[in-house]
Amino acid sequence: MDSPYTEDKYVIHYKNYVKPKDLEEAFALNAGKSAVIAGGFCFLRLQQKNIGTLLDLKELLSDQIEETGDGFRIGAMVSLRQIELHEGLNRYTAGAAADCTRHIVGTQFRNSATVGGSIFGRFGFSDLLTCFLVMDSWVELYKGGQVPLAEFAEMKPDGDIMTALLIKKTGMNMAYEMMRNEAVDFPVLSAAAAEDGAGNTRIAVGARPSRAGLVTWEGQLSALDAKERQEQAARLADTFNYGSNMRGSAEYRRYLAGVLLDRAAARIAAQKMNREEKTR
Repeated sequence: MDSPYTEDKYVIHYKNYVKPKDLEEAFALNAGKSAVIAGGFCFLRLQQKNIGTLLDLKELLSDQIEETGDGFRIGAMVSLRQIELHEGLNRYTAGAAADCTRHIVGTQFRNSATVGGSIFGRFGFSDLLTCFLVMDSWVELYKGGQVPLAEFAEMKPDGDIMTALLIKKTGMNMAYEMMRNEAVDFPVLSAAAAEDGAGNTRIAVGARPSRAGLVTWEGQLSALDAKERQEQAARLADTFNYGSNMRGSAEYRRYLAGVLLDRAAARIAAQKMNREEKTR
């Protein structure tokens, strides 16, 4: 049987292929309505449109993850696989960086798909967007400067160029959860939770099926007993809007969000307990 990915709808059509000499030239060319920036070419296939000018910025944007004492700078050309395997990032996120990437299609896809494509695209199904929303994350734009990820997620796409994703270390505890009907399918729903040192919990829910949204609750789910935690997780899930598609109904997603947030909070509670035991 022939692979479905040989069908014409998965083929990218473009008239011109350009490798700009610098980001200023790339920005000028990207102002054209038919211009598109190419990274790993993975997410372009989902748009199914004819491209006038394809801009190759691989030599202009970083494909490295830089860690300092204050945070991380993740270049726009960093692959999802690099996120999955980065020791420092997974140590800081208690494995959430790997959890939000390891189920995305297959290893070959994750070796090609980029952080820039996943974040700048602001796709509803983006596991990465859901996970990084609960951190102190910023998008670095060539012209727009540094923009909080939560603010960027609400912005309409424009002609700017994402150069990096910045993560500030804030001493949080976090966890990521998702539900898929099949291992390599898009998520039915995704959820992340992060507790800061001030006693607040940041909650993100994505694949609703709209793009991920963020709310902050003045309390810590992990500090509640099991019954209270489940009830509060359900109440927080109710603060988001949900829709229906082929993967699930709005009602199912609403229920699932409460379940996933409860699981994330339980994992955070376990992380805190393990940390306390190690310091005794």
